[in-house]
Amino acid sequence: MGKILKTCTPSKGKKFCLRVGKKNVSYGAKGYRISPGTPKGDRYCARSFGIAAKYPSAREKDSPNYLSRRKWNCRGKKSLRKL
Repeated sequence: MGKILKTCTPSKGKKFCLRVGKKNVSYGAKGYRISPGTPKGDRYCARSFGIAAKYPSAREKDSPNYLSRRKWNCRGKKSLRKL
């Protein structure tokens, strides 16, 4: 069985929170709806792809950009519909 993660509370203005190791990472803007596989999702993935290209720390698995791209189901600059 996998490792059980303790819950955490998102920071002010954030929608999601994930405990990575001993660190709480808050990500995702509160009030926005995630819609992978749509033109809106493609635009988000293209923007966040540029962030990851410019800042190497944004590609780490505990960064908010990485976690948001995972929620949006980004592959490169495209957002794929969830199966």
